[in-house]
Amino acid sequence: MNIPSLELAETFIKEAEGLNPGPWVQHSFFVGKAAEAIAEHHPKLDSQIAFILGYLHDIGRRAGVGDMRHTLDGYYFLRQQGFDDAAKTCITHVFPLKQINSVAGKWDCTKQELDFLANYLSGIEFDEYDRLIQLFDAIALPSGFCLVEKRLMDVALRHGVNEFSVPRWKAFLKIQKEFEGAIGQSIYKVLNGVVENTFGFDPCR
Repeated sequence: MNIPSLELAETFIKEAEGLNPGPWVQHSFFVGKAAEAIAEHHPKLDSQIAFILGYLHDIGRRAGVGDMRHTLDGYYFLRQQGFDDAAKTCITHVFPLKQINSVAGKWDCTKQELDFLANYLSGIEFDEYDRLIQLFDAIALPSGFCLVEKRLMDVALRHGVNEFSVPRWKAFLKIQKEFEGAIGQSIYKVLNGVVENTFGFDPCR
């Protein structure tokens, strides 16, 4: 795949954090770690590729505070660096449903950019890596991993709900089931800290 090395990905993240520090950086790290952990048990996926794609999925936030246009900013940035496959993930990670208006946020971009996104989506197929990052974008908090239902509720409370909310939730649960079938076990058996991050349980107390 056409993606940066781990060392270069880390350089991109450090640079982006300097431009726009925030909890998105730790969220991105945990998306990468979750994707890596599942890929280690998956018969068709490479764990380092999975980590890098997850780590860089929100790299568009280097452009500053914004909403859904971070997908485009990440796509443009990684395309300019010559990494088309990683650039793809910057867009696809927000689309468990392949519909432009189904995202849990607002499109703070131009009509031309929205038209580009719609055309882009219609011209690609999601692969296993796309689905992997979609799922773990919905599971990773800046503090670590949690039940997908908690993360979906967190997003709903912050952004509200619409006619796409329930179909989105069903899409995430379907992706979860598909990966669990592929690895032969619950994803939560592979991810550490789910109980603590979901229920606020501190084992040291």
